[in-house]
Amino acid sequence: MDTRYFLETPRLRLRSLTEGDLDRVVALDNDPGVRRFIDGGRPVSRETVRTGTLPRLLGRGFWAAEERATGAWLGWFCLEPESEQDWRVVELGYRLRRAAWGRGYATEGARALVRAAFTDLGTERVTAQTMTVNTASRRVLEKAGLTYVRTFFEEWPETIEGSEQGDVAYTLALEEWQKQGHQGVSRWKAGGFDARTDWSSLRGRAGR
Repeated sequence: MDTRYFLETPRLRLRSLTEGDLDRVVALDNDPGVRRFIDGGRPVSRETVRTGTLPRLLGRGFWAAEERATGAWLGWFCLEPESEQDWRVVELGYRLRRAAWGRGYATEGARALVRAAFTDLGTERVTAQTMTVNTASRRVLEKAGLTYVRTFFEEWPETIEGSEQGDVAYTLALEEWQKQGHQGVSRWKAGGFDARTDWSSLRGRAGR
């Protein structure tokens, strides 16, 4: 596999985001449909993305998604660690351009990241959150093997349509993933791979 990429699937390549992705992220975050379940689709200034959103995406656990066949930039995925010290608990998320919707990319990327978490990063539990009414992202999480845990209500900065139904939490533990029939031994745990140093929404709600 090309060493520029963290992960490859049959149709996707995931790489670290860079400052050169600024315009792409600005365009992504200014599509009202993409941010429908984030803040109702409100516009975001380039400066806000440059000083707020992009620095977070440049951090640990975020990757740009590209289409292998064309190299087209599709959006991003994340396994955001709960701790700065390790990857034992991570939150799965993604945000994809509208052109990538309905093609199975979210599920393909999510499944691949769950596998990478458990086999390469030393992860013990993958979590995710989304709005109760975000049925598309809930299906993605379930197809990736995560299980619904609870519905909860929080005070978000923006009140958007559907927020009165709350948010839902999902989780998947390593043991449950293995019971689902998946194989793979974590190289991180075996001592031959240190994910903490080898690899360097946004409201914590999975999906678009």
